[in-house]
Parts: sequence; C-alpha cells; structure tokens
Amino acid sequence: RRQKKTASHAIAELENSKDCSQAGKPLFCPCHPAEELRLFCEQCDQPVCRDCVADRHRQHPCDFTSNVIHRHGDALRELLKSTQQHMGTLEDVLGQTEDMGSAVRSRAEAVAAEICLFASGYVKAIEEHRDRLLKQLEDLKVQKENLLHLQKAQLQQLLLDMRTGVEFTERLLTSGSDLEILITKGVVASRLATLNGVAYRTRPSVDDGIQFSPQQRAGQCCGYEVFGAVLNKVVDPARCTLHGEDLHSARQNQRNGFTLLCNDTTGERMGRGGEAVRVTITHRDKKDCAVKPTVCDNGDGTYCVSYSPEEPGLYAVCVCVRGQHVQGSPFSLLVKSEFREHQGVFHCCTFCSSGGQKAARCACGGTMPGGYQGCGHGHKGHPGCPHWSCCGQVKESSECLGRPPRDTSQSSLVRTVAL
Repeated sequence: RRQKKTASHAIAELENSKDCSQAGKPLFCPCHPAEELRLFCEQCDQPVCRDCVADRHRQHPCDFTSNVIHRHGDALRELLKSTQQHMGTLEDVLGQTEDMGSAVRSRAEAVAAEICLFASGYVKAIEEHRDRLLKQLEDLKVQKENLLHLQKAQLQQLLLDMRTGVEFTERLLTSGSDLEILITKGVVASRLATLNGVAYRTRPSVDDGIQFSPQQRAGQCCGYEVFGAVLNKVVDPARCTLHGEDLHSARQNQRNGFTLLCNDTTGERMGRGGEAVRVTITHRDKKDCAVKPTVCDNGDGTYCVSYSPEEPGLYAVCVCVRGQHVQGSPFSLLVKSEFREHQGVFHCCTFCSSGGQKAARCACGGTMPGGYQGCGHGHKGHPGCPHWSCCGQVKESSECLGRPPRDTSQSSLVRTVAL
C-alpha cells in the first residue's frame, strides 16, 4: 500500500484465492477502474482500456483481445511445447543419471572384489615365493656346510696323520739308538714324504657369498610375476678383466670407452649386474684435470665405461669393484690430440690433379723435369702410389701430419687442395 505503483492493486490471500477462479469475469484497468480491459497494445505488449488507447497509447497499434489472443496463444503454446520437450529430456537424463549411479556403485563393488581377489592371489604368490627362496637358502646353507664338514674331516685326518708321524719321528730321533734310527729311517722318511706330498686346500672350499637380489626377476609364481633371487656367486675384483680398443689410447674430444667384465671367485662370469663399480681418470701432469666417466650397467656382468677427454696427455685410470682394484688397474691412458683431417687431395700426382700446372707442389717432395715443382709418375721423389698432397701420407684414411710447404703462388696451392 505504501508504493505508489501498487497502492490501488487488489490483494487477496493465496488460501482464499485457490478456489476463486477469475475465468470469465471482466478485468478492469488499474489506471481507469471504471473501464474494462478489452484492448491489447502490441507495442507495449499489455492489455489496455479505451481510455488508455486515447491517452498514453494513442499512437500505438492496438486491437481487441479477441482478435490477438489466437496469435499470442499460439506463441505461448509453441513455447509450452518446447518447454515440455525439455522437461521430458530432463526427466530422461535424470533417470539415466540415477541408473548410471547404480551402475557405478555396482561396478565399483565388482572391481573391489577383483582387487581383493588379485591382492589375495598376489599375497599367496609372494608367500609361496618367499617359502621357495627360504628353501633355496636352506639347501644352499646345507650344501656349503656339508662341503665344509667334509673338508674339515679331511684336514683333521691329515693333521692327525702328520702329528702322529711328527711325534714318532721326534721320539725316534730323541730316544732311539743309532741302529734303530738307521733301521727305521727308510720307512719314516717315506711316511713323512707321503704326508708332505698330500695336496690340500689352504682356504675353505666354499665362501659365505650368499646374497639376496630383490630387483632380479624370478619368473612367475601362481600366475604372478615375482622378483627376488638368492645369489651364490660373489664378484672377485682380482678376477675381473678389462677389454676394449680404447683401453690404453684415446682421442681428444671424442667419445672413447672400454668394457669391464666381472667374474666370481672361480673365474666364471657373474651373469648379473648391480656391482659397485667406481672409475677415476686423472691427468698425470695436471692434477686439476680429470675426466668424468660414465658407467653403464648392462645387467649381465659387463659394464661399459665411456669418457671424453678434453686435454691430451697421459692419464691414470683406476677401476675398482667393491673398493678393490680389478685386474690390470691402475693403468696408463694416452690421450692423443684431436684427429686432424687432411686439407689436401688424395691423388696420384700433382701433374694429373692440377691439370699440368708447373707451380703445383706436393708434400711428398717429388719433382718433375721441365720446371715442374710437383710430383709426377715415375719421377724423382714420387712415392710410387696415391698419396695426400697436404702431408704425403699414402693411406687414405690416415691422419694428416702437417701442411704442404709454402708456395709463392697461392693459386696453385688452392687449386691442388680443391681438386
């Protein structure tokens, strides 16, 4: 009531208006209460009375409500139909969403059951693999203990025989008469010689080289791939060897390398990786000049060591496994200067390669009669075979040893090099 625009509006309670239908009853203009709303202003899109048409809606297109109701009603019906279609789509999507929620819950329960089944099978496989590893370890321990017991029994028997022979001989020498010593000398000497000739191991026949490698593949157990193996071999640095063409010589600023082959105490190849390999390469003259090598574990008992020295000279290389030098370590490495490419031409002679120019020279030092300053077939100084014009080397894939002698005519030298 306090608002000017709604002061004259009729207000009714919702409960009182539920059963009071306004259909068929005339509606009056809020601005002209005595006039009934029978017209419709198209421009303002609202019902009006005759006084409104004559006043505020004078220039607006207006028509009777009965004439425009069909057009506006059809538009509302189209909007209603479109809205109803959206409602149907929403109801379908809502139903699908509820169904998908049920499907997600069902699928999650099924996957959870699969996970539990997989985990229980995996645990069972791991437990069986554990029992198998423990059985292998027990068998290996018993085998080593039996060998040690056998060696111990043999050594004890040999020690007893030697002690008996020594005691008898000492008693003979201290208490026996000269005649008794001479009579039994042959038997005693033969016995002692036999005992001295018995071969026996100066070290235990087995070692304690039992290790567990958790990263090593151990095949399948109960359909699952398992890891972990009991290893009996132990690397022996004294039996490890180094191989490769770049072991004692290398090139500056080039990738060089060699291979480390790890063997066990019996000299057999380890066949697995994982060893602690340390390689150091230091310059003999320049203590602050060191090369940082790269060690690649091939996983089969071999290790590839690669390096790229930046300074030429003599280097000291140390290769250690488990903190001990391998066989042949440390050793010297000579790093030669960077490979020098040939700047000349590999030709048979300057006469042919220069097109018969007299001023063309060659590093081989050969000359030709008639004023030619370079070499020719069968003439003085010719090597007798193709060679490089820049240094005289006869091997095409060789390293250049130097430049050809200076020539006052630069054009002849340039032409020879270009050819």
